Amino acid sequence: MSILKITTFQAYLFWENIDKNLQNLSLRLSSIREKTDLIVLPEMFSTGFSMNAASLAEEMGGKTMQWMHSQAERFESVITGSLIIKEDGKYYNRLIWMRPDGSYEKYDKRHLFGLGKEDSVYEAGKDKLFVELNGWRICPAICYDLRFPVWLRNKGGEYDLLLVVANWPERRSAHWRALIPARAVENQAFVVGVNRVGHDGNEIYHSGDSMCIDPNGKTVYYKPNDEDLYTFSISKDELVKVRRAYPFLRDADDFEILN
Repeated sequence: MSILKITTFQAYLFWENIDKNLQNLSLRLSSIREKTDLIVLPEMFSTGFSMNAASLAEEMGGKTMQWMHSQAERFESVITGSLIIKEDGKYYNRLIWMRPDGSYEKYDKRHLFGLGKEDSVYEAGKDKLFVELNGWRICPAICYDLRFPVWLRNKGGEYDLLLVVANWPERRSAHWRALIPARAVENQAFVVGVNRVGHDGNEIYHSGDSMCIDPNGKTVYYKPNDEDLYTFSISKDELVKVRRAYPFLRDADDFEILN
């Protein structure tokens, strides 16, 4: 299938309140009226970007993952976003790729935000995740990962869509607005970035700026400041056309990340 329909939710998040966030998300998602293939939520969508992992972490299969399964079933679509998980005595900022049948994939954030002490609380991931949806190859990533182009390099054209979920503060929004188009152009892929809005519990403001950028660097969707639930479509035919006209990926450096 050449068309992928994506619903992004640039959400206001209630600080460290899992139940209230899940209730609000359920209410807001209920306004979806058209069939969509993928619903994308921000980073740590059930808590906000909190270092209070000891109090907020859930086990795999906990209430938030159960909620994700119920929403995936409800809309007959994949739903994704990250949450705080405890596993084997360690804490992870873990993205869950939840399918309607309850099967899922997971990605642990590779680059932990040292400026915010994330690296002192959470365990870094070691492996990329690639998933397939309706003929699209998708690479999910989390927030700070966006700053590291080697990690996200589209080696050999292994993905068609780079998906970044985030809690990216307004004070560095210029970086977000620059890096997403850069990742799209250099990797000849669509890039979708989904951020949150509003102040968190540390009084840090998030301006959203969620967007979708096509492989030519053109804007498909962009929304600053306000909470926004939006559905749009991207075309695989357009992606193929760009890569055929400008076969830059084949000239890229070959490399391997060793750790």
